[in-house]
Amino acid sequence: MRKSTGIMVASLGVGLLLAGAAVQAHHAFAAEFDANKPVRLTGKITKMEWINPHAWMHLEVEADGEVQNWMIEAGPPGALVRRGWDRESVIPGTEVLVEGYQAIDGAFRANGRDVTFPDGRRLFAGSSGTGAPLDGSDATEPE
Repeated sequence: MRKSTGIMVASLGVGLLLAGAAVQAHHAFAAEFDANKPVRLTGKITKMEWINPHAWMHLEVEADGEVQNWMIEAGPPGALVRRGWDRESVIPGTEVLVEGYQAIDGAFRANGRDVTFPDGRRLFAGSSGTGAPLDGSDATEPE
């Protein structure tokens, strides 16, 4: 009986540590991105990571004859699916236009707001309530 109680307590402790790490990994918009650095990136999707707390789209962008590999932060996978995203819409090689905000440190990383696909579909990529500028792109943002 004592051994199983010890295992249960140890498991609970490990679970709390892992939960704390996940919460710490989630951040506010202003902690990493600059509302005064809007970006419009046209490039090809190289990879899509459907992970929590934010999905990440990897984009190959050609600028001034140089290839830049950008990481675009999006909302949580469940929110993206509810907005019309699916695994077939983000196939590697698909050329898209991403509008969003660049990382504070100037890295090739951005918080995505909208993604426009070759067929003209425009899907909201951000997550509401993060502190990103209220610009009317998100139908759920307060008026």
